[in-house]
Amino acid sequence: MIRYAKPTTVDEALALLGEDRWRILAGGTDFYPAQGSKPFRDNVLDINGLAALRGIVETDTHWLIGARTTWTDLIRYPLPAAFDALKQAAREVGSVQIQNVASIAGNLCNASPAADGVPGLLVLDAEVELRSAQATRHLPLQEFILGNRRTVLLPGEMVTAIRIPKPAAIGSSTFVKLGARRYLVISIAMVAARLAVENGIVSEAAIAVGSCSAVAKRLTGVEAALRAQPANHALAAAVQSAPMDELSPIGDVRGSAEYRQDAAREIVARAVLGAIDHSAGGKVAA
Repeated sequence: MIRYAKPTTVDEALALLGEDRWRILAGGTDFYPAQGSKPFRDNVLDINGLAALRGIVETDTHWLIGARTTWTDLIRYPLPAAFDALKQAAREVGSVQIQNVASIAGNLCNASPAADGVPGLLVLDAEVELRSAQATRHLPLQEFILGNRRTVLLPGEMVTAIRIPKPAAIGSSTFVKLGARRYLVISIAMVAARLAVENGIVSEAAIAVGSCSAVAKRLTGVEAALRAQPANHALAAAVQSAPMDELSPIGDVRGSAEYRQDAAREIVARAVLGAIDHSAGGKVAA
C-alpha cells in the first residue's frame, strides 16, 4: 500500500526517508505534471509542514536559503545587489501563482536544463546542503546536478538548504532570458552575470549560462577575459572574443544548437553590460 506522510520536524522527515522509498512533495508545481496520468507507485512525503526549511538567514559566513523558501519569499527579502540576477530569474519562474508556492530547492532537484534559478545561484558559488538521518554534507551546486532530471541525491537524503558564501555575495548582477515570448516561457538560453568593480576595473566576474547544455555552466574563459578590464562598453567585445568551451548546446523544438551558441554569446554580452550598468548606478563609461 502506498503511504502518505506529512512530518512536522526535519528529524521526523529524515527518519521516514531512512526507512522507506519516498517521493518528496514540496511546492508541487512540477510534482503533479510530472506524474501525468500514471498511477502513483511511490510513497509521498509531504514536506510542506516543515517550517524550519522556509526562510532566509544571514550568518557570519553564509546566506542560508531554506529548501522550502519560495521564489516570492526570495523576491521580497532584502538581499545584496549580487542576488539581483537570482531575483530577476525568480520573476521568470512561471506565473506569480507559481512563484508563490514553488520552492527554490525544488527547482534544483527537478534538474531541468532550463531551470531559471540555476545560473543565478551558480554565479553566487552556491552550495547545496544535503541531509540524511546519519549525516550532513555540502556540495557545490555544479556538482549536485548531473544532467536532465538527474542529481547526486542518495537514498535517504533530502535538500535542506542552499548556502551562499559571503565572499561571493559582492558586486552587482543581472539575468537575461531569451524565449519565444516575453512571459510564461521555457528559455532558449539564459545568462546570469555577477561583476565586482573596484576603481573602475573589473575585480571579479562570474558568468553562468543555462539552457545551452544538459547542465547550466559557468564560463571560466569569459570570466578570465573580463577580469582586470576597464568597466565600460568594451567588455562586450571581450565577451565576443572569449572562449565558451564549456557549452555544448542542445537542439530542440525551441532552437537549434547553432542558434543557441550564437544567442548565448550575445546575451552574455548584454548581461555583462547590464551588471556593469547596475554597478555604476546606470552610468556605464563609453
